[in-house]
Amino acid sequence: MELCSGGELFDRIIAKGSYSEQEAAKIGRQVVNVVHVCHFMGVMHRDLKPEHFLLANKSEDAPLKIAGFGLSVFIERGKVYREFLGSAYYFAPEVLNQNYGKEIDVWSAGVILYILLSGSPPFWAENEKDTFGEILAGNLDLQNHPWPSISPSAKDLIKKMLTRDPKKRITVTDALEHPWLRENGVASDKPMDNAVLWRMNQFRASNKLKKLSQKVIAQNLTEEEIKGLRQMFSNMDTDNSGRITFEEFKSGLSRLGSKLSEPEVRQLMDAADVDKSGTINYTEFITATINRHRLEKEEDLIKAFQYFDKDNNGIITRDELRQAMAQYGLGDDATIDEIIEDVDTNKDGNINYEEFVAMMSRGTQYHDGNGR
Repeated sequence: MELCSGGELFDRIIAKGSYSEQEAAKIGRQVVNVVHVCHFMGVMHRDLKPEHFLLANKSEDAPLKIAGFGLSVFIERGKVYREFLGSAYYFAPEVLNQNYGKEIDVWSAGVILYILLSGSPPFWAENEKDTFGEILAGNLDLQNHPWPSISPSAKDLIKKMLTRDPKKRITVTDALEHPWLRENGVASDKPMDNAVLWRMNQFRASNKLKKLSQKVIAQNLTEEEIKGLRQMFSNMDTDNSGRITFEEFKSGLSRLGSKLSEPEVRQLMDAADVDKSGTINYTEFITATINRHRLEKEEDLIKAFQYFDKDNNGIITRDELRQAMAQYGLGDDATIDEIIEDVDTNKDGNINYEEFVAMMSRGTQYHDGNGR
């Protein structure tokens, strides 16, 4: 595969330390253009999110590339798509209603643009189910901080990209011609409120730490807790390849008496297939099939905390966190420092258990640093 040595989009934005609507428009233009090229080539991406936008190299003007084509399909004329898949924050309403077309990519690009301008997603809640409820309710906030300082033209484009009716939603062609998004358009070069970068940084860092905590909890389940899951994996892996295909997964669940519908099976499969290879290995299977509420149980939070707290002295130091994150390839020194800065509320340079629990409980909440 092509190497994109410039890293993730949000990492680059945070590293620059200053940010304007003009810069957001430049990035937004590339994001929308990616959708335009995909659709022109007859491809619906279906999983657009910031983590899938990578910079080709480390230069200042590195082009933006899109990854994560594991859920993509070639668009068939007249076909209605019903598969329930993607990433929760970026779901279009019609995906939740399991009746959609290529317009969902415009919605997801609109969600990314909303994050680029405010630092957090337009629809979110404490858990996935409630996030879906927020998306269906469709109460788009363009009034609260930092939106009063965002230009009317930018808000106009957001509203058009996040139009609930896909037939009325702006097309990629028209979005690229929008006054705010087009090259040399009306987007201001005035620096934006620092709170936007602060929120974006928290969104980025919490995603990485949440991902690691899921792995830690999954890998620290007892033998008794996972033996049933191990047997289930073996039963499904009928060719003993060490990986489960969708068909193996579907038929295996059926043999085990599962009442899950095909979209629910697909959703579970897609959630498990972290590397988007089209199959799931044993670790991915265990991580995906443990009860999501395990992340909220105190005994599991203690286990996760103790995993980071190597010397068991009740605090996680910067070095301990760095070691744990590095082991999973999740984050560089700058990210570690940013997580400490965010989580360490008493500013002693470490993370204690109370701070860790507070961080985990607000894993899907975003604040601007001023209590908002």
